[in-house]
Amino acid sequence: GLLKGNLVALDYEDAAAADPRIDAIRAKMTCIEKSQYTTDYHDPEKRSIANAIQVFFKDGTTSDNIAVEYPIGHRRRRGEGIPELVKKFQVNLARKFDAKKQADILALCLDQAKLEATSVNTFVDMLVA
Repeated sequence: GLLKGNLVALDYEDAAAADPRIDAIRAKMTCIEKSQYTTDYHDPEKRSIANAIQVFFKDGTTSDNIAVEYPIGHRRRRGEGIPELVKKFQVNLARKFDAKKQADILALCLDQAKLEATSVNTFVDMLVA
């Protein structure tokens, strides 16, 4: 995220890790465990996936300490996460299908009753053709 301003699945691939700028950033980092984050992660009522970052600049200034207890995608943030998931799904549909097919697949997937009534064969046929 520090190099591009965002983080996507491809950033976890070997090719991204081989970028020498990644190691240069890592060499400048200090990681400190916050014991409360670990405790909250192991707490079955919370299952927090907390993390925080603060940047210290050479001129002595710092960024704010930004902490996130529950990232997008966590069960406690489903309301925020589902629209982001739908956006990702649309991006991936666009990589494979024309506009009409994208719209048909998306409409079906967003209508739970219709999706549940659709046979597996019909659904798979939509995705492979």
